[in-house]
Amino acid sequence: MFDVAVIDDPAAAESSLDPIRARLLAELVEPGSASTLAAKVGLPRQKVNYHLRTLEQHGLVELLEERRKGNMTERVMRATAASYVISPAALGAVQPDPSRAPDRLSARWLLAVAARLVRDVGTLVTGADRAAKRVATFAIDGEVRFASAADRAAFAEELAGAVTSLVSKYHDESAQGGRAHRVVVAVHPSVPDA
Repeated sequence: MFDVAVIDDPAAAESSLDPIRARLLAELVEPGSASTLAAKVGLPRQKVNYHLRTLEQHGLVELLEERRKGNMTERVMRATAASYVISPAALGAVQPDPSRAPDRLSARWLLAVAARLVRDVGTLVTGADRAAKRVATFAIDGEVRFASAADRAAFAEELAGAVTSLVSKYHDESAQGGRAHRVVVAVHPSVPDA
C-alpha cells in the first residue's frame, strides 16, 4: 500500500469522490470484506460489494485474499493507498495551465503552478512505481511571519534573487546526459489547521 497515490483517470476520480466509496476507501486502510464493511458503514453487504467492485475496476482497492465461508467466497480487500490525490490531468482540457496568465503575484497563477506540480509529480510517481524506482525530488515547507507588507515584498525580492542566482550557477544547457528539473518556490498566507 502506498502512502499517497495519484488518480489521473477521470472515471477513477469520479468513483473516488462518491461519498460512500470515499468512506469505504478510508475504512480499507485496514483490510476488510463486504460483510465487515457493511457493519461499519451501515449498508447492506450487496451494496457494499457493488461499490467495492467499482473501486477495484479503477485500481483503488485490491484483492488480498479469498476465503471460503460455507457456500460463498468472502473477498478481503484493501485500499491501494492510505490517501489519494486527484491529478489535474483528470480534468483534461480544462485543467489549470500557468502559461495562460503568467503573473507571479497572482494567487490564481500560483494555483495553476501548484496544479501543474501535482500533475507532473503524479506522472513521475506513477511511472516510477511501475518501474519499481524512486523519483529524485526535493521540497522545503516552512512558515515565516512578516511584520509588514513591505517586509513580505522585500523577502520575495530577495528570495527571487537567491533562486535566480542558484539556477544560474547550476544550470548547464549543454550538459551531455543532463536532466532538466522544474523549480517551484511559492509564498502564500498560511491557512490555519482545521
